[in-house]
Amino acid sequence: MIHTTERVVAVTFNAAWNDAGLDPVLDELARRHAPATFFLTGDFADRHPEVVRRIAAAGHGLGNHSYSHPYFKDLTATGRRDEVRAADRALRTAGAGAALTPYFRFPYSETSPEHITEVNGLGFADIEFTNDTNGWMGTEGGMTVDRAVSRALDALRPGAILQMHVGASEGRTEVLDAQALPRILEAIGIRGYRVIDLRSLLTTPPAPDAHHARAGGVTDSAGP
Repeated sequence: MIHTTERVVAVTFNAAWNDAGLDPVLDELARRHAPATFFLTGDFADRHPEVVRRIAAAGHGLGNHSYSHPYFKDLTATGRRDEVRAADRALRTAGAGAALTPYFRFPYSETSPEHITEVNGLGFADIEFTNDTNGWMGTEGGMTVDRAVSRALDALRPGAILQMHVGASEGRTEVLDAQALPRILEAIGIRGYRVIDLRSLLTTPPAPDAHHARAGGVTDSAGP
């Protein structure tokens, strides 16, 4: 979580599969004048450079989600560093430009103090989340739009970071988070919260342990 007492929340999206659902997400964010940060894998950026540029042109932030979305515990220290650096290169090559942030999100939210220290040493802050909507699971995984909305709102508290996803796995076309986003953003406003840009943290004095903005108990909601 973001260390604050203000009624603010940050909205984030991960992308590793494809860009399904991106259009309605960007349209809704624009309609609500709400900023978001998109954590993309380097492989995604290589396959969809136009998406990287669209997100940047829309005024949103871009973060590093590794290159190939592996389990970091299965990699050597060199392998982990290569994943982070390769993703950074891919995002820059795709045209991320000034939208690129020094933020990293671990695949599957699989973190450890050692791995966080490694990422920090590469110049990245680990940004995880307060709760994941689990929309990435789809209806075949037992999720619905109503449940995705409920999970987001259950996590609503000062400094909350919401994790959602764009894209769909092979054989799927629905993106529950794209369908849930209008209701989530509307409820955020009704409850007296405002959506902030995570990049604002770069110009705000950091709170203790702010390098690891993560709430506990989220490993069951890691998603892609």
